[in-house]
Amino acid sequence: MSATARLRILLLSGYDAASHRLWHENLARMMPEHEWTPLALAPRNFSWRLRGNALSFAFGERETLSRPYDLLIATSMVDLSTLRGFMPALTAIPTLLYFHENQFAYPTRDQQRANAEIQLVPLYAALCADSVAFNSEYNRRTFLSGAKELLRRLPDYVPKGLLQRLEQSHVVPVPVFQPEELSPRCSNHSTLEIVWNHRWEYDKGPKRLLEVVKLLCAQRLNCRLHIVGQQFKQQPEEFDECRRLLKAHCISLNLEDAHFGFIESATDYHTLINSCDVALSTALHDFQGLAMQEAAIAGCCPLAPADLVYPEYLPPENLYSVTQDNTHTARNIFKKLKRWQEEKNEGIALPRVSLTQFFEENLTARYQQLFAQTIHSKQQPAL
Repeated sequence: MSATARLRILLLSGYDAASHRLWHENLARMMPEHEWTPLALAPRNFSWRLRGNALSFAFGERETLSRPYDLLIATSMVDLSTLRGFMPALTAIPTLLYFHENQFAYPTRDQQRANAEIQLVPLYAALCADSVAFNSEYNRRTFLSGAKELLRRLPDYVPKGLLQRLEQSHVVPVPVFQPEELSPRCSNHSTLEIVWNHRWEYDKGPKRLLEVVKLLCAQRLNCRLHIVGQQFKQQPEEFDECRRLLKAHCISLNLEDAHFGFIESATDYHTLINSCDVALSTALHDFQGLAMQEAAIAGCCPLAPADLVYPEYLPPENLYSVTQDNTHTARNIFKKLKRWQEEKNEGIALPRVSLTQFFEENLTARYQQLFAQTIHSKQQPAL
């Protein structure tokens, strides 16, 4: 089957977080010639969702899963091995497993870290898929090294060479759409406009963020830090302190209050990032960094950790050094921000980056080729 053939594609998202939803919606949008059947489960109750999604799919969506398909695409959260056991007919469909993240590099809470099941479920899924793809080389590298370490820890009866086929896995990022039209950037005053636009969860580094806020306020840097992004019923307590400090900071510098909290309107959100000078990440984990990419495409100068995925596509001048000490790391961030505020005041353009390699037009052919290779691999001898 050629890469351009019309395919009937079943897409399963076992934990349909915002980035997962964006990915499969973008795939359908950029390849409308295919017939897409997406099934997704809500991104809540993580432990149950990871272990129970096969049950939910097999017995809640049996009629849909029983239809004829040319390709099955599943996220790594899908318990593919169990699902195939419940519905053996699925084993005949060429299957691509896609990793947005992996549970080896994810800074899990202590009770999750002690539970090997959250790592074994995606590992089993990868071993029974016909092909495997990751959204970044960092994601692929940390998954393989973590899986090797896990297998070394298991007590006995671990077959040799289990990961050999996975060494040939692919890296194809989540496509990011370029806005059709960007309004002229309107941040012309000397105040440095900074946006932090991430999920309000512990893995996005709220403790590090709070240390940055403390420095900005203590040094009275001429800046506004907008803290926006997806919020949840429970959120790290650091955000309350950030809000209090930033409000006082704006009052002391006679500035309007910065945005704080989730922005419901997509138009208003894009207006904000299009008006900001810098997009800041304090993440403890990022496997692609979609929020940062979105802001950079809108014209923000990205400032991200010099680890995780970021060195794959950001130059050194857009990275800051990370240490175990949040206060020391915050100083590294502050030095960059202070220099950029001075440069903005002098009319010097801040360092922007090009991310065209993540645009739809540069990824469509790679996805089509990946689909074709997955279908072809079904004809190869089993592992």
